[in-house]
Amino acid sequence: MTADSRASLDEIRDFHAKMMAAASNSSDERLEQAFRLVRREAFMGPGPWRIVVKGRHLETPSSDPAFLYQNVLVSLDKSKGINNGEPFLHAAFLGAVAPQPGETVIQIGTGTGYYTAILSTLVAPGGHVHAVEIDEALASRTRDNLASFENASVICADATELELPQADLIYVSAGVVAPPISWLQALRLGGRIIVPWQANDKVGLAVLITRAEQGFSARALMPAYFIPCIGASDPMQTTKTPSGGEARSIQSVWLTQDRAPDETAVAIYRDLWFSNAGL
Repeated sequence: MTADSRASLDEIRDFHAKMMAAASNSSDERLEQAFRLVRREAFMGPGPWRIVVKGRHLETPSSDPAFLYQNVLVSLDKSKGINNGEPFLHAAFLGAVAPQPGETVIQIGTGTGYYTAILSTLVAPGGHVHAVEIDEALASRTRDNLASFENASVICADATELELPQADLIYVSAGVVAPPISWLQALRLGGRIIVPWQANDKVGLAVLITRAEQGFSARALMPAYFIPCIGASDPMQTTKTPSGGEARSIQSVWLTQDRAPDETAVAIYRDLWFSNAGL
């Protein structure tokens, strides 16, 4: 292959965007457009970069952005185990929650803002992304990286203790033992939250929860493992832990204050419980 026949960076970005659209399992053409418009290298810091493969950190041979347009984790802070997540997984998350123009989004755990920027693009025009990051250094980087995204704002805070605005979508990029009830209560009717549910060492599932007139519908989507969410990862709040099969069977979530756990409960926590029965 000659140098002239190699793909250009624009062609590589375009193909990456097409792969993300396919991975999203969505027919929304805006997803492909968002991945094409938002350049990953603008959020990763200067290269070369460290790619994470099965716990090993491999440095890219150069600062060529082409190395970032693969389905790879990119290390943001090796000492804390913080990475920019796999694009295929986030594309699937985005396809499941289907952000729409005009919606209010809360993102919990921004990293350096790459997926925040994509969410910002998808809810424009008229929407807004409230990005919450507990790590001061990452929040600062996110704020700088999103300077040109007028419909995104960043706050450095603990999302488990923060009073959240009402939202159509909450997008969580950190693993929880159970979502705080404040997150569920922040959802508008029909609002949804996607969260990596890490009920125990063997159960890691992305869960989509949607607010209904009474209660919350829920379904498990796919395996997902993230760095634990500070404030929402205490196993001591658990009184009943699900097996893998039980976790995948969930159909609804109830706040304990609204309804006591019954025989359909597969996972029980201090403030809420998961049921294998529908609403």
